[in-house]
Amino acid sequence: MTWVFGYGSLIWRPDFEFTDVREGWLPDRSRRFWQGSPDHRGTPQAPGRVVTLVPGGRCWGRLYRVPEHVLAHLDHREKAGYVLEIARVADVEALVYRAAEGNPSWLGPAPLRQMADEVRTRIGPSGTNLEYVLRLDQALAEAGIEDPAVRALADAVRG
Repeated sequence: MTWVFGYGSLIWRPDFEFTDVREGWLPDRSRRFWQGSPDHRGTPQAPGRVVTLVPGGRCWGRLYRVPEHVLAHLDHREKAGYVLEIARVADVEALVYRAAEGNPSWLGPAPLRQMADEVRTRIGPSGTNLEYVLRLDQALAEAGIEDPAVRALADAVRG
């Protein structure tokens, strides 16, 4: 069994087998919508914006204890620029999928209005980019977590 830390869609769409779930904070990392999704929430010509982790702050998420065979599913789901890292979250060592600057799907920072316009218009095989942002915002709100970057983009796409 292995622990996996989810901080984006893994929070609200855990479509994999797990035997335990916990909440925890990843130190010295913050969520940002700086990774492109050419395969799930957009297309290669019009990638959606999904979260990755950048230095600074701290990031709340969910830890899932998964059987080893689930990792192949997660590797497929978290492709297009994501790599695995090991981090200490709460009291466990966990695998973390993170997209680093310079990967082929990296979009980087942009003005909030531009990101909102992109999110409103992007759609891929897993659904709309709008759904991704709003579901993440909703899941964080339901957990009582304030994430200014997620809330700002969610508010911007709502109009």
